[in-house]
Amino acid sequence: MPPARKRPRSYDPARTRAAVLGQFGAVRDAVRRLDGEQLARPTRLDGWTVRELVAHIGMAVTAVHRAVALPAPAAADAVLLDWPFATAANSAAIDAFTRDLAAEHPDLDAYLADVDASLRDLLAEQRGTRLLRTNVGALSLDDYLVTRAVELVVHTDDLNAAVPGLDVPLDRQALAATTRLLADALAVKAPGGSTEVRVPPYAVVQCVEGPRHTRGTPPNVVETDPLTWVRLATGRLAWREALDAAMVSASGERADIGALLPVLT
Repeated sequence: MPPARKRPRSYDPARTRAAVLGQFGAVRDAVRRLDGEQLARPTRLDGWTVRELVAHIGMAVTAVHRAVALPAPAAADAVLLDWPFATAANSAAIDAFTRDLAAEHPDLDAYLADVDASLRDLLAEQRGTRLLRTNVGALSLDDYLVTRAVELVVHTDDLNAAVPGLDVPLDRQALAATTRLLADALAVKAPGGSTEVRVPPYAVVQCVEGPRHTRGTPPNVVETDPLTWVRLATGRLAWREALDAAMVSASGERADIGALLPVLT
């Protein structure tokens, strides 16, 4: 995937920070309620139990710590919209790191408490414009925190799927940022203006090559809710399954975007 050419939309830094802290706090509260049997349950992430999923959530947050510990790059050489297309390349290393973390931290509540406290200290000390070395290149701390919101929303949903009744709430701002970034990533992956993808109330994007729509009702429209979109965009839900279950509506000859999904793996 070539570097994103479209200028990424802006995200309010204060709201993003609050969203990351809020979503992580909701996960912490839920993990305290998990017993040994629940922690040993399988998840929809191949080979991971709930214990490993929780360890990975902590790891996703401490990626900020690891990046801050490195010397700051001289200049930014990536944009936020590059990030969704760079995650799969590190899957083997992420899997190994996650398994090691789960083994090293049998007390997950204590582990997440340490992560939470250290993140709050870090955010109090660091400017949002501080550049970080990330897996996609040099990004500002403010931009990288948007990716952490995405990780938290996606894996909170994984946690809820693995433990029925856990019902970890999704922070509204974190869900909004996740929806928008993944919708914008689709527009980068399939540039064009023939199809409108609507995810109310958070995002509307134009994508797919073909005749550009200018006014009135677009001839090709896809519409769904934010959580369904997140699942489609990350491969947690198949396009055909969503259509058959009426979880998504698609009208027009260019509205079948199944071949373009997922955008984040």
